[in-house]
Amino acid sequence: MAKARQQDFTTGSIGKGMITFAAPFLLSNILQALYGAVDMWVVGNFSAADAAVRTAILSGVNIGSQITHMVAMAVSGLTVSGTVLVGQYIGARKTKDASETVGTMFSMLGIAGIILTILMISLSAPLLKLLNTPAESFAYAQEYLIICLVGTLFIFGYNAISSIQRGMGDSVRPLYFVAIACMINIVLDLVFVKNMGMGAAGAAWATVIAQAVSFLIAAFYLSKSRFVFDFRLRSFRIVKDKMKMMIKLGIPSSVQSIIVNISFLVMSAVVNTIGGVVASAAVGIVGKFNSFAILPAVAMSNSVSAYAAQNIGAGFHDRARKCLNVGIAIALSISAVILAAVQLFPETIIGFFDSNADTIRDGVAYIRTFSIEYLFIPILFCINGLIMGAGHTFFTLISGALSSLLLRIPVAIIFGSVLGWGLPGVGLAGPAATLFSVLFAGWFLLSGRWLKDKTGIRREEDMG
Repeated sequence: MAKARQQDFTTGSIGKGMITFAAPFLLSNILQALYGAVDMWVVGNFSAADAAVRTAILSGVNIGSQITHMVAMAVSGLTVSGTVLVGQYIGARKTKDASETVGTMFSMLGIAGIILTILMISLSAPLLKLLNTPAESFAYAQEYLIICLVGTLFIFGYNAISSIQRGMGDSVRPLYFVAIACMINIVLDLVFVKNMGMGAAGAAWATVIAQAVSFLIAAFYLSKSRFVFDFRLRSFRIVKDKMKMMIKLGIPSSVQSIIVNISFLVMSAVVNTIGGVVASAAVGIVGKFNSFAILPAVAMSNSVSAYAAQNIGAGFHDRARKCLNVGIAIALSISAVILAAVQLFPETIIGFFDSNADTIRDGVAYIRTFSIEYLFIPILFCINGLIMGAGHTFFTLISGALSSLLLRIPVAIIFGSVLGWGLPGVGLAGPAATLFSVLFAGWFLLSGRWLKDKTGIRREEDMG
């Protein structure tokens, strides 16, 4: 019987260990980001013979995917708290508590998934109207959204398994699982959209089926290995003290994610108002590219969080802080290269997804200013990784809420619409909000407040 991978991050070289952990995780996220990018590429090139219809479908897929992403973020706090708690329990060598945490998380996600699926399907039309969805793309957005919502439980399940494995120090197995799903998604995209002419619905079904297969394969494999959780029916239960801890750590993260995503939906509504269907498609393309561009920062952030959780669980705070410095240095160097490429070749990036001259024009105008954010994201993500690994998820809520409500939304509206700067003005909202968050998170870090114990999880020998 195979043994589930588990790594001890409390010893050994920090730099080598973080790169080794982050590399498979980065590849995994690149493949996962391909889901959305392949959808956009196939739809932009093969969904219809008429260029205007293709642009409308692109817009619909963009808007629908933004809402489904917000649904996933609504319970992201549970997976974040799962990573933190499993990591700290593993660091403290408390396997039974780690197993109970996993069972509690799966049970809570299952309940939340059913409720959110029913609620969001019933609200799909009002939400799309609230976002000023262009009339040409409304039907496409709604069918894409409803189909993707059907697969909510699979998306939640896969994200839960990935978060657990990160807490255990395993970033390799998720890579295998998502690689299978990515290949299925690409094949089905071509079959459903190009060969069968299913348009937005085809792209949505390809994504849902790929996510379902990925989750089922991962669950089956781990159930047959010596994993921290046995996947037996009796183990899917909510343990009261674990539930309380997950809610305490997870709710702030979920609320923060929801607020941030609402701010991006407001930006989308502003774009739909000032530029219509072409601008909506262009911004959607930039969003799909951005999902790749930020991945090095995401990978290092998760590496910092996993390292921090285990080391804080073991009582090694200085080592946790060193992980942060290494993570920022690596992520920032990669992001600087990406920013340079974006500023030099924006037409090539937008044109890869859609050859429509108007779409390229609007996409270039938006990405020129939006991409400035790549200078700040690595710093913010890595600091937040340390803070969340320490269990201070309430701080990330405050930081995310303030930056979204005080900067991202107002900047998008004022510069994009009121002052008439258009898409470049909307694009400035991203870097403005992220810079504020960097300064706020930096203050929290330097103040030493992250050192305050939030979970009470420690190795027995460290408890006097």
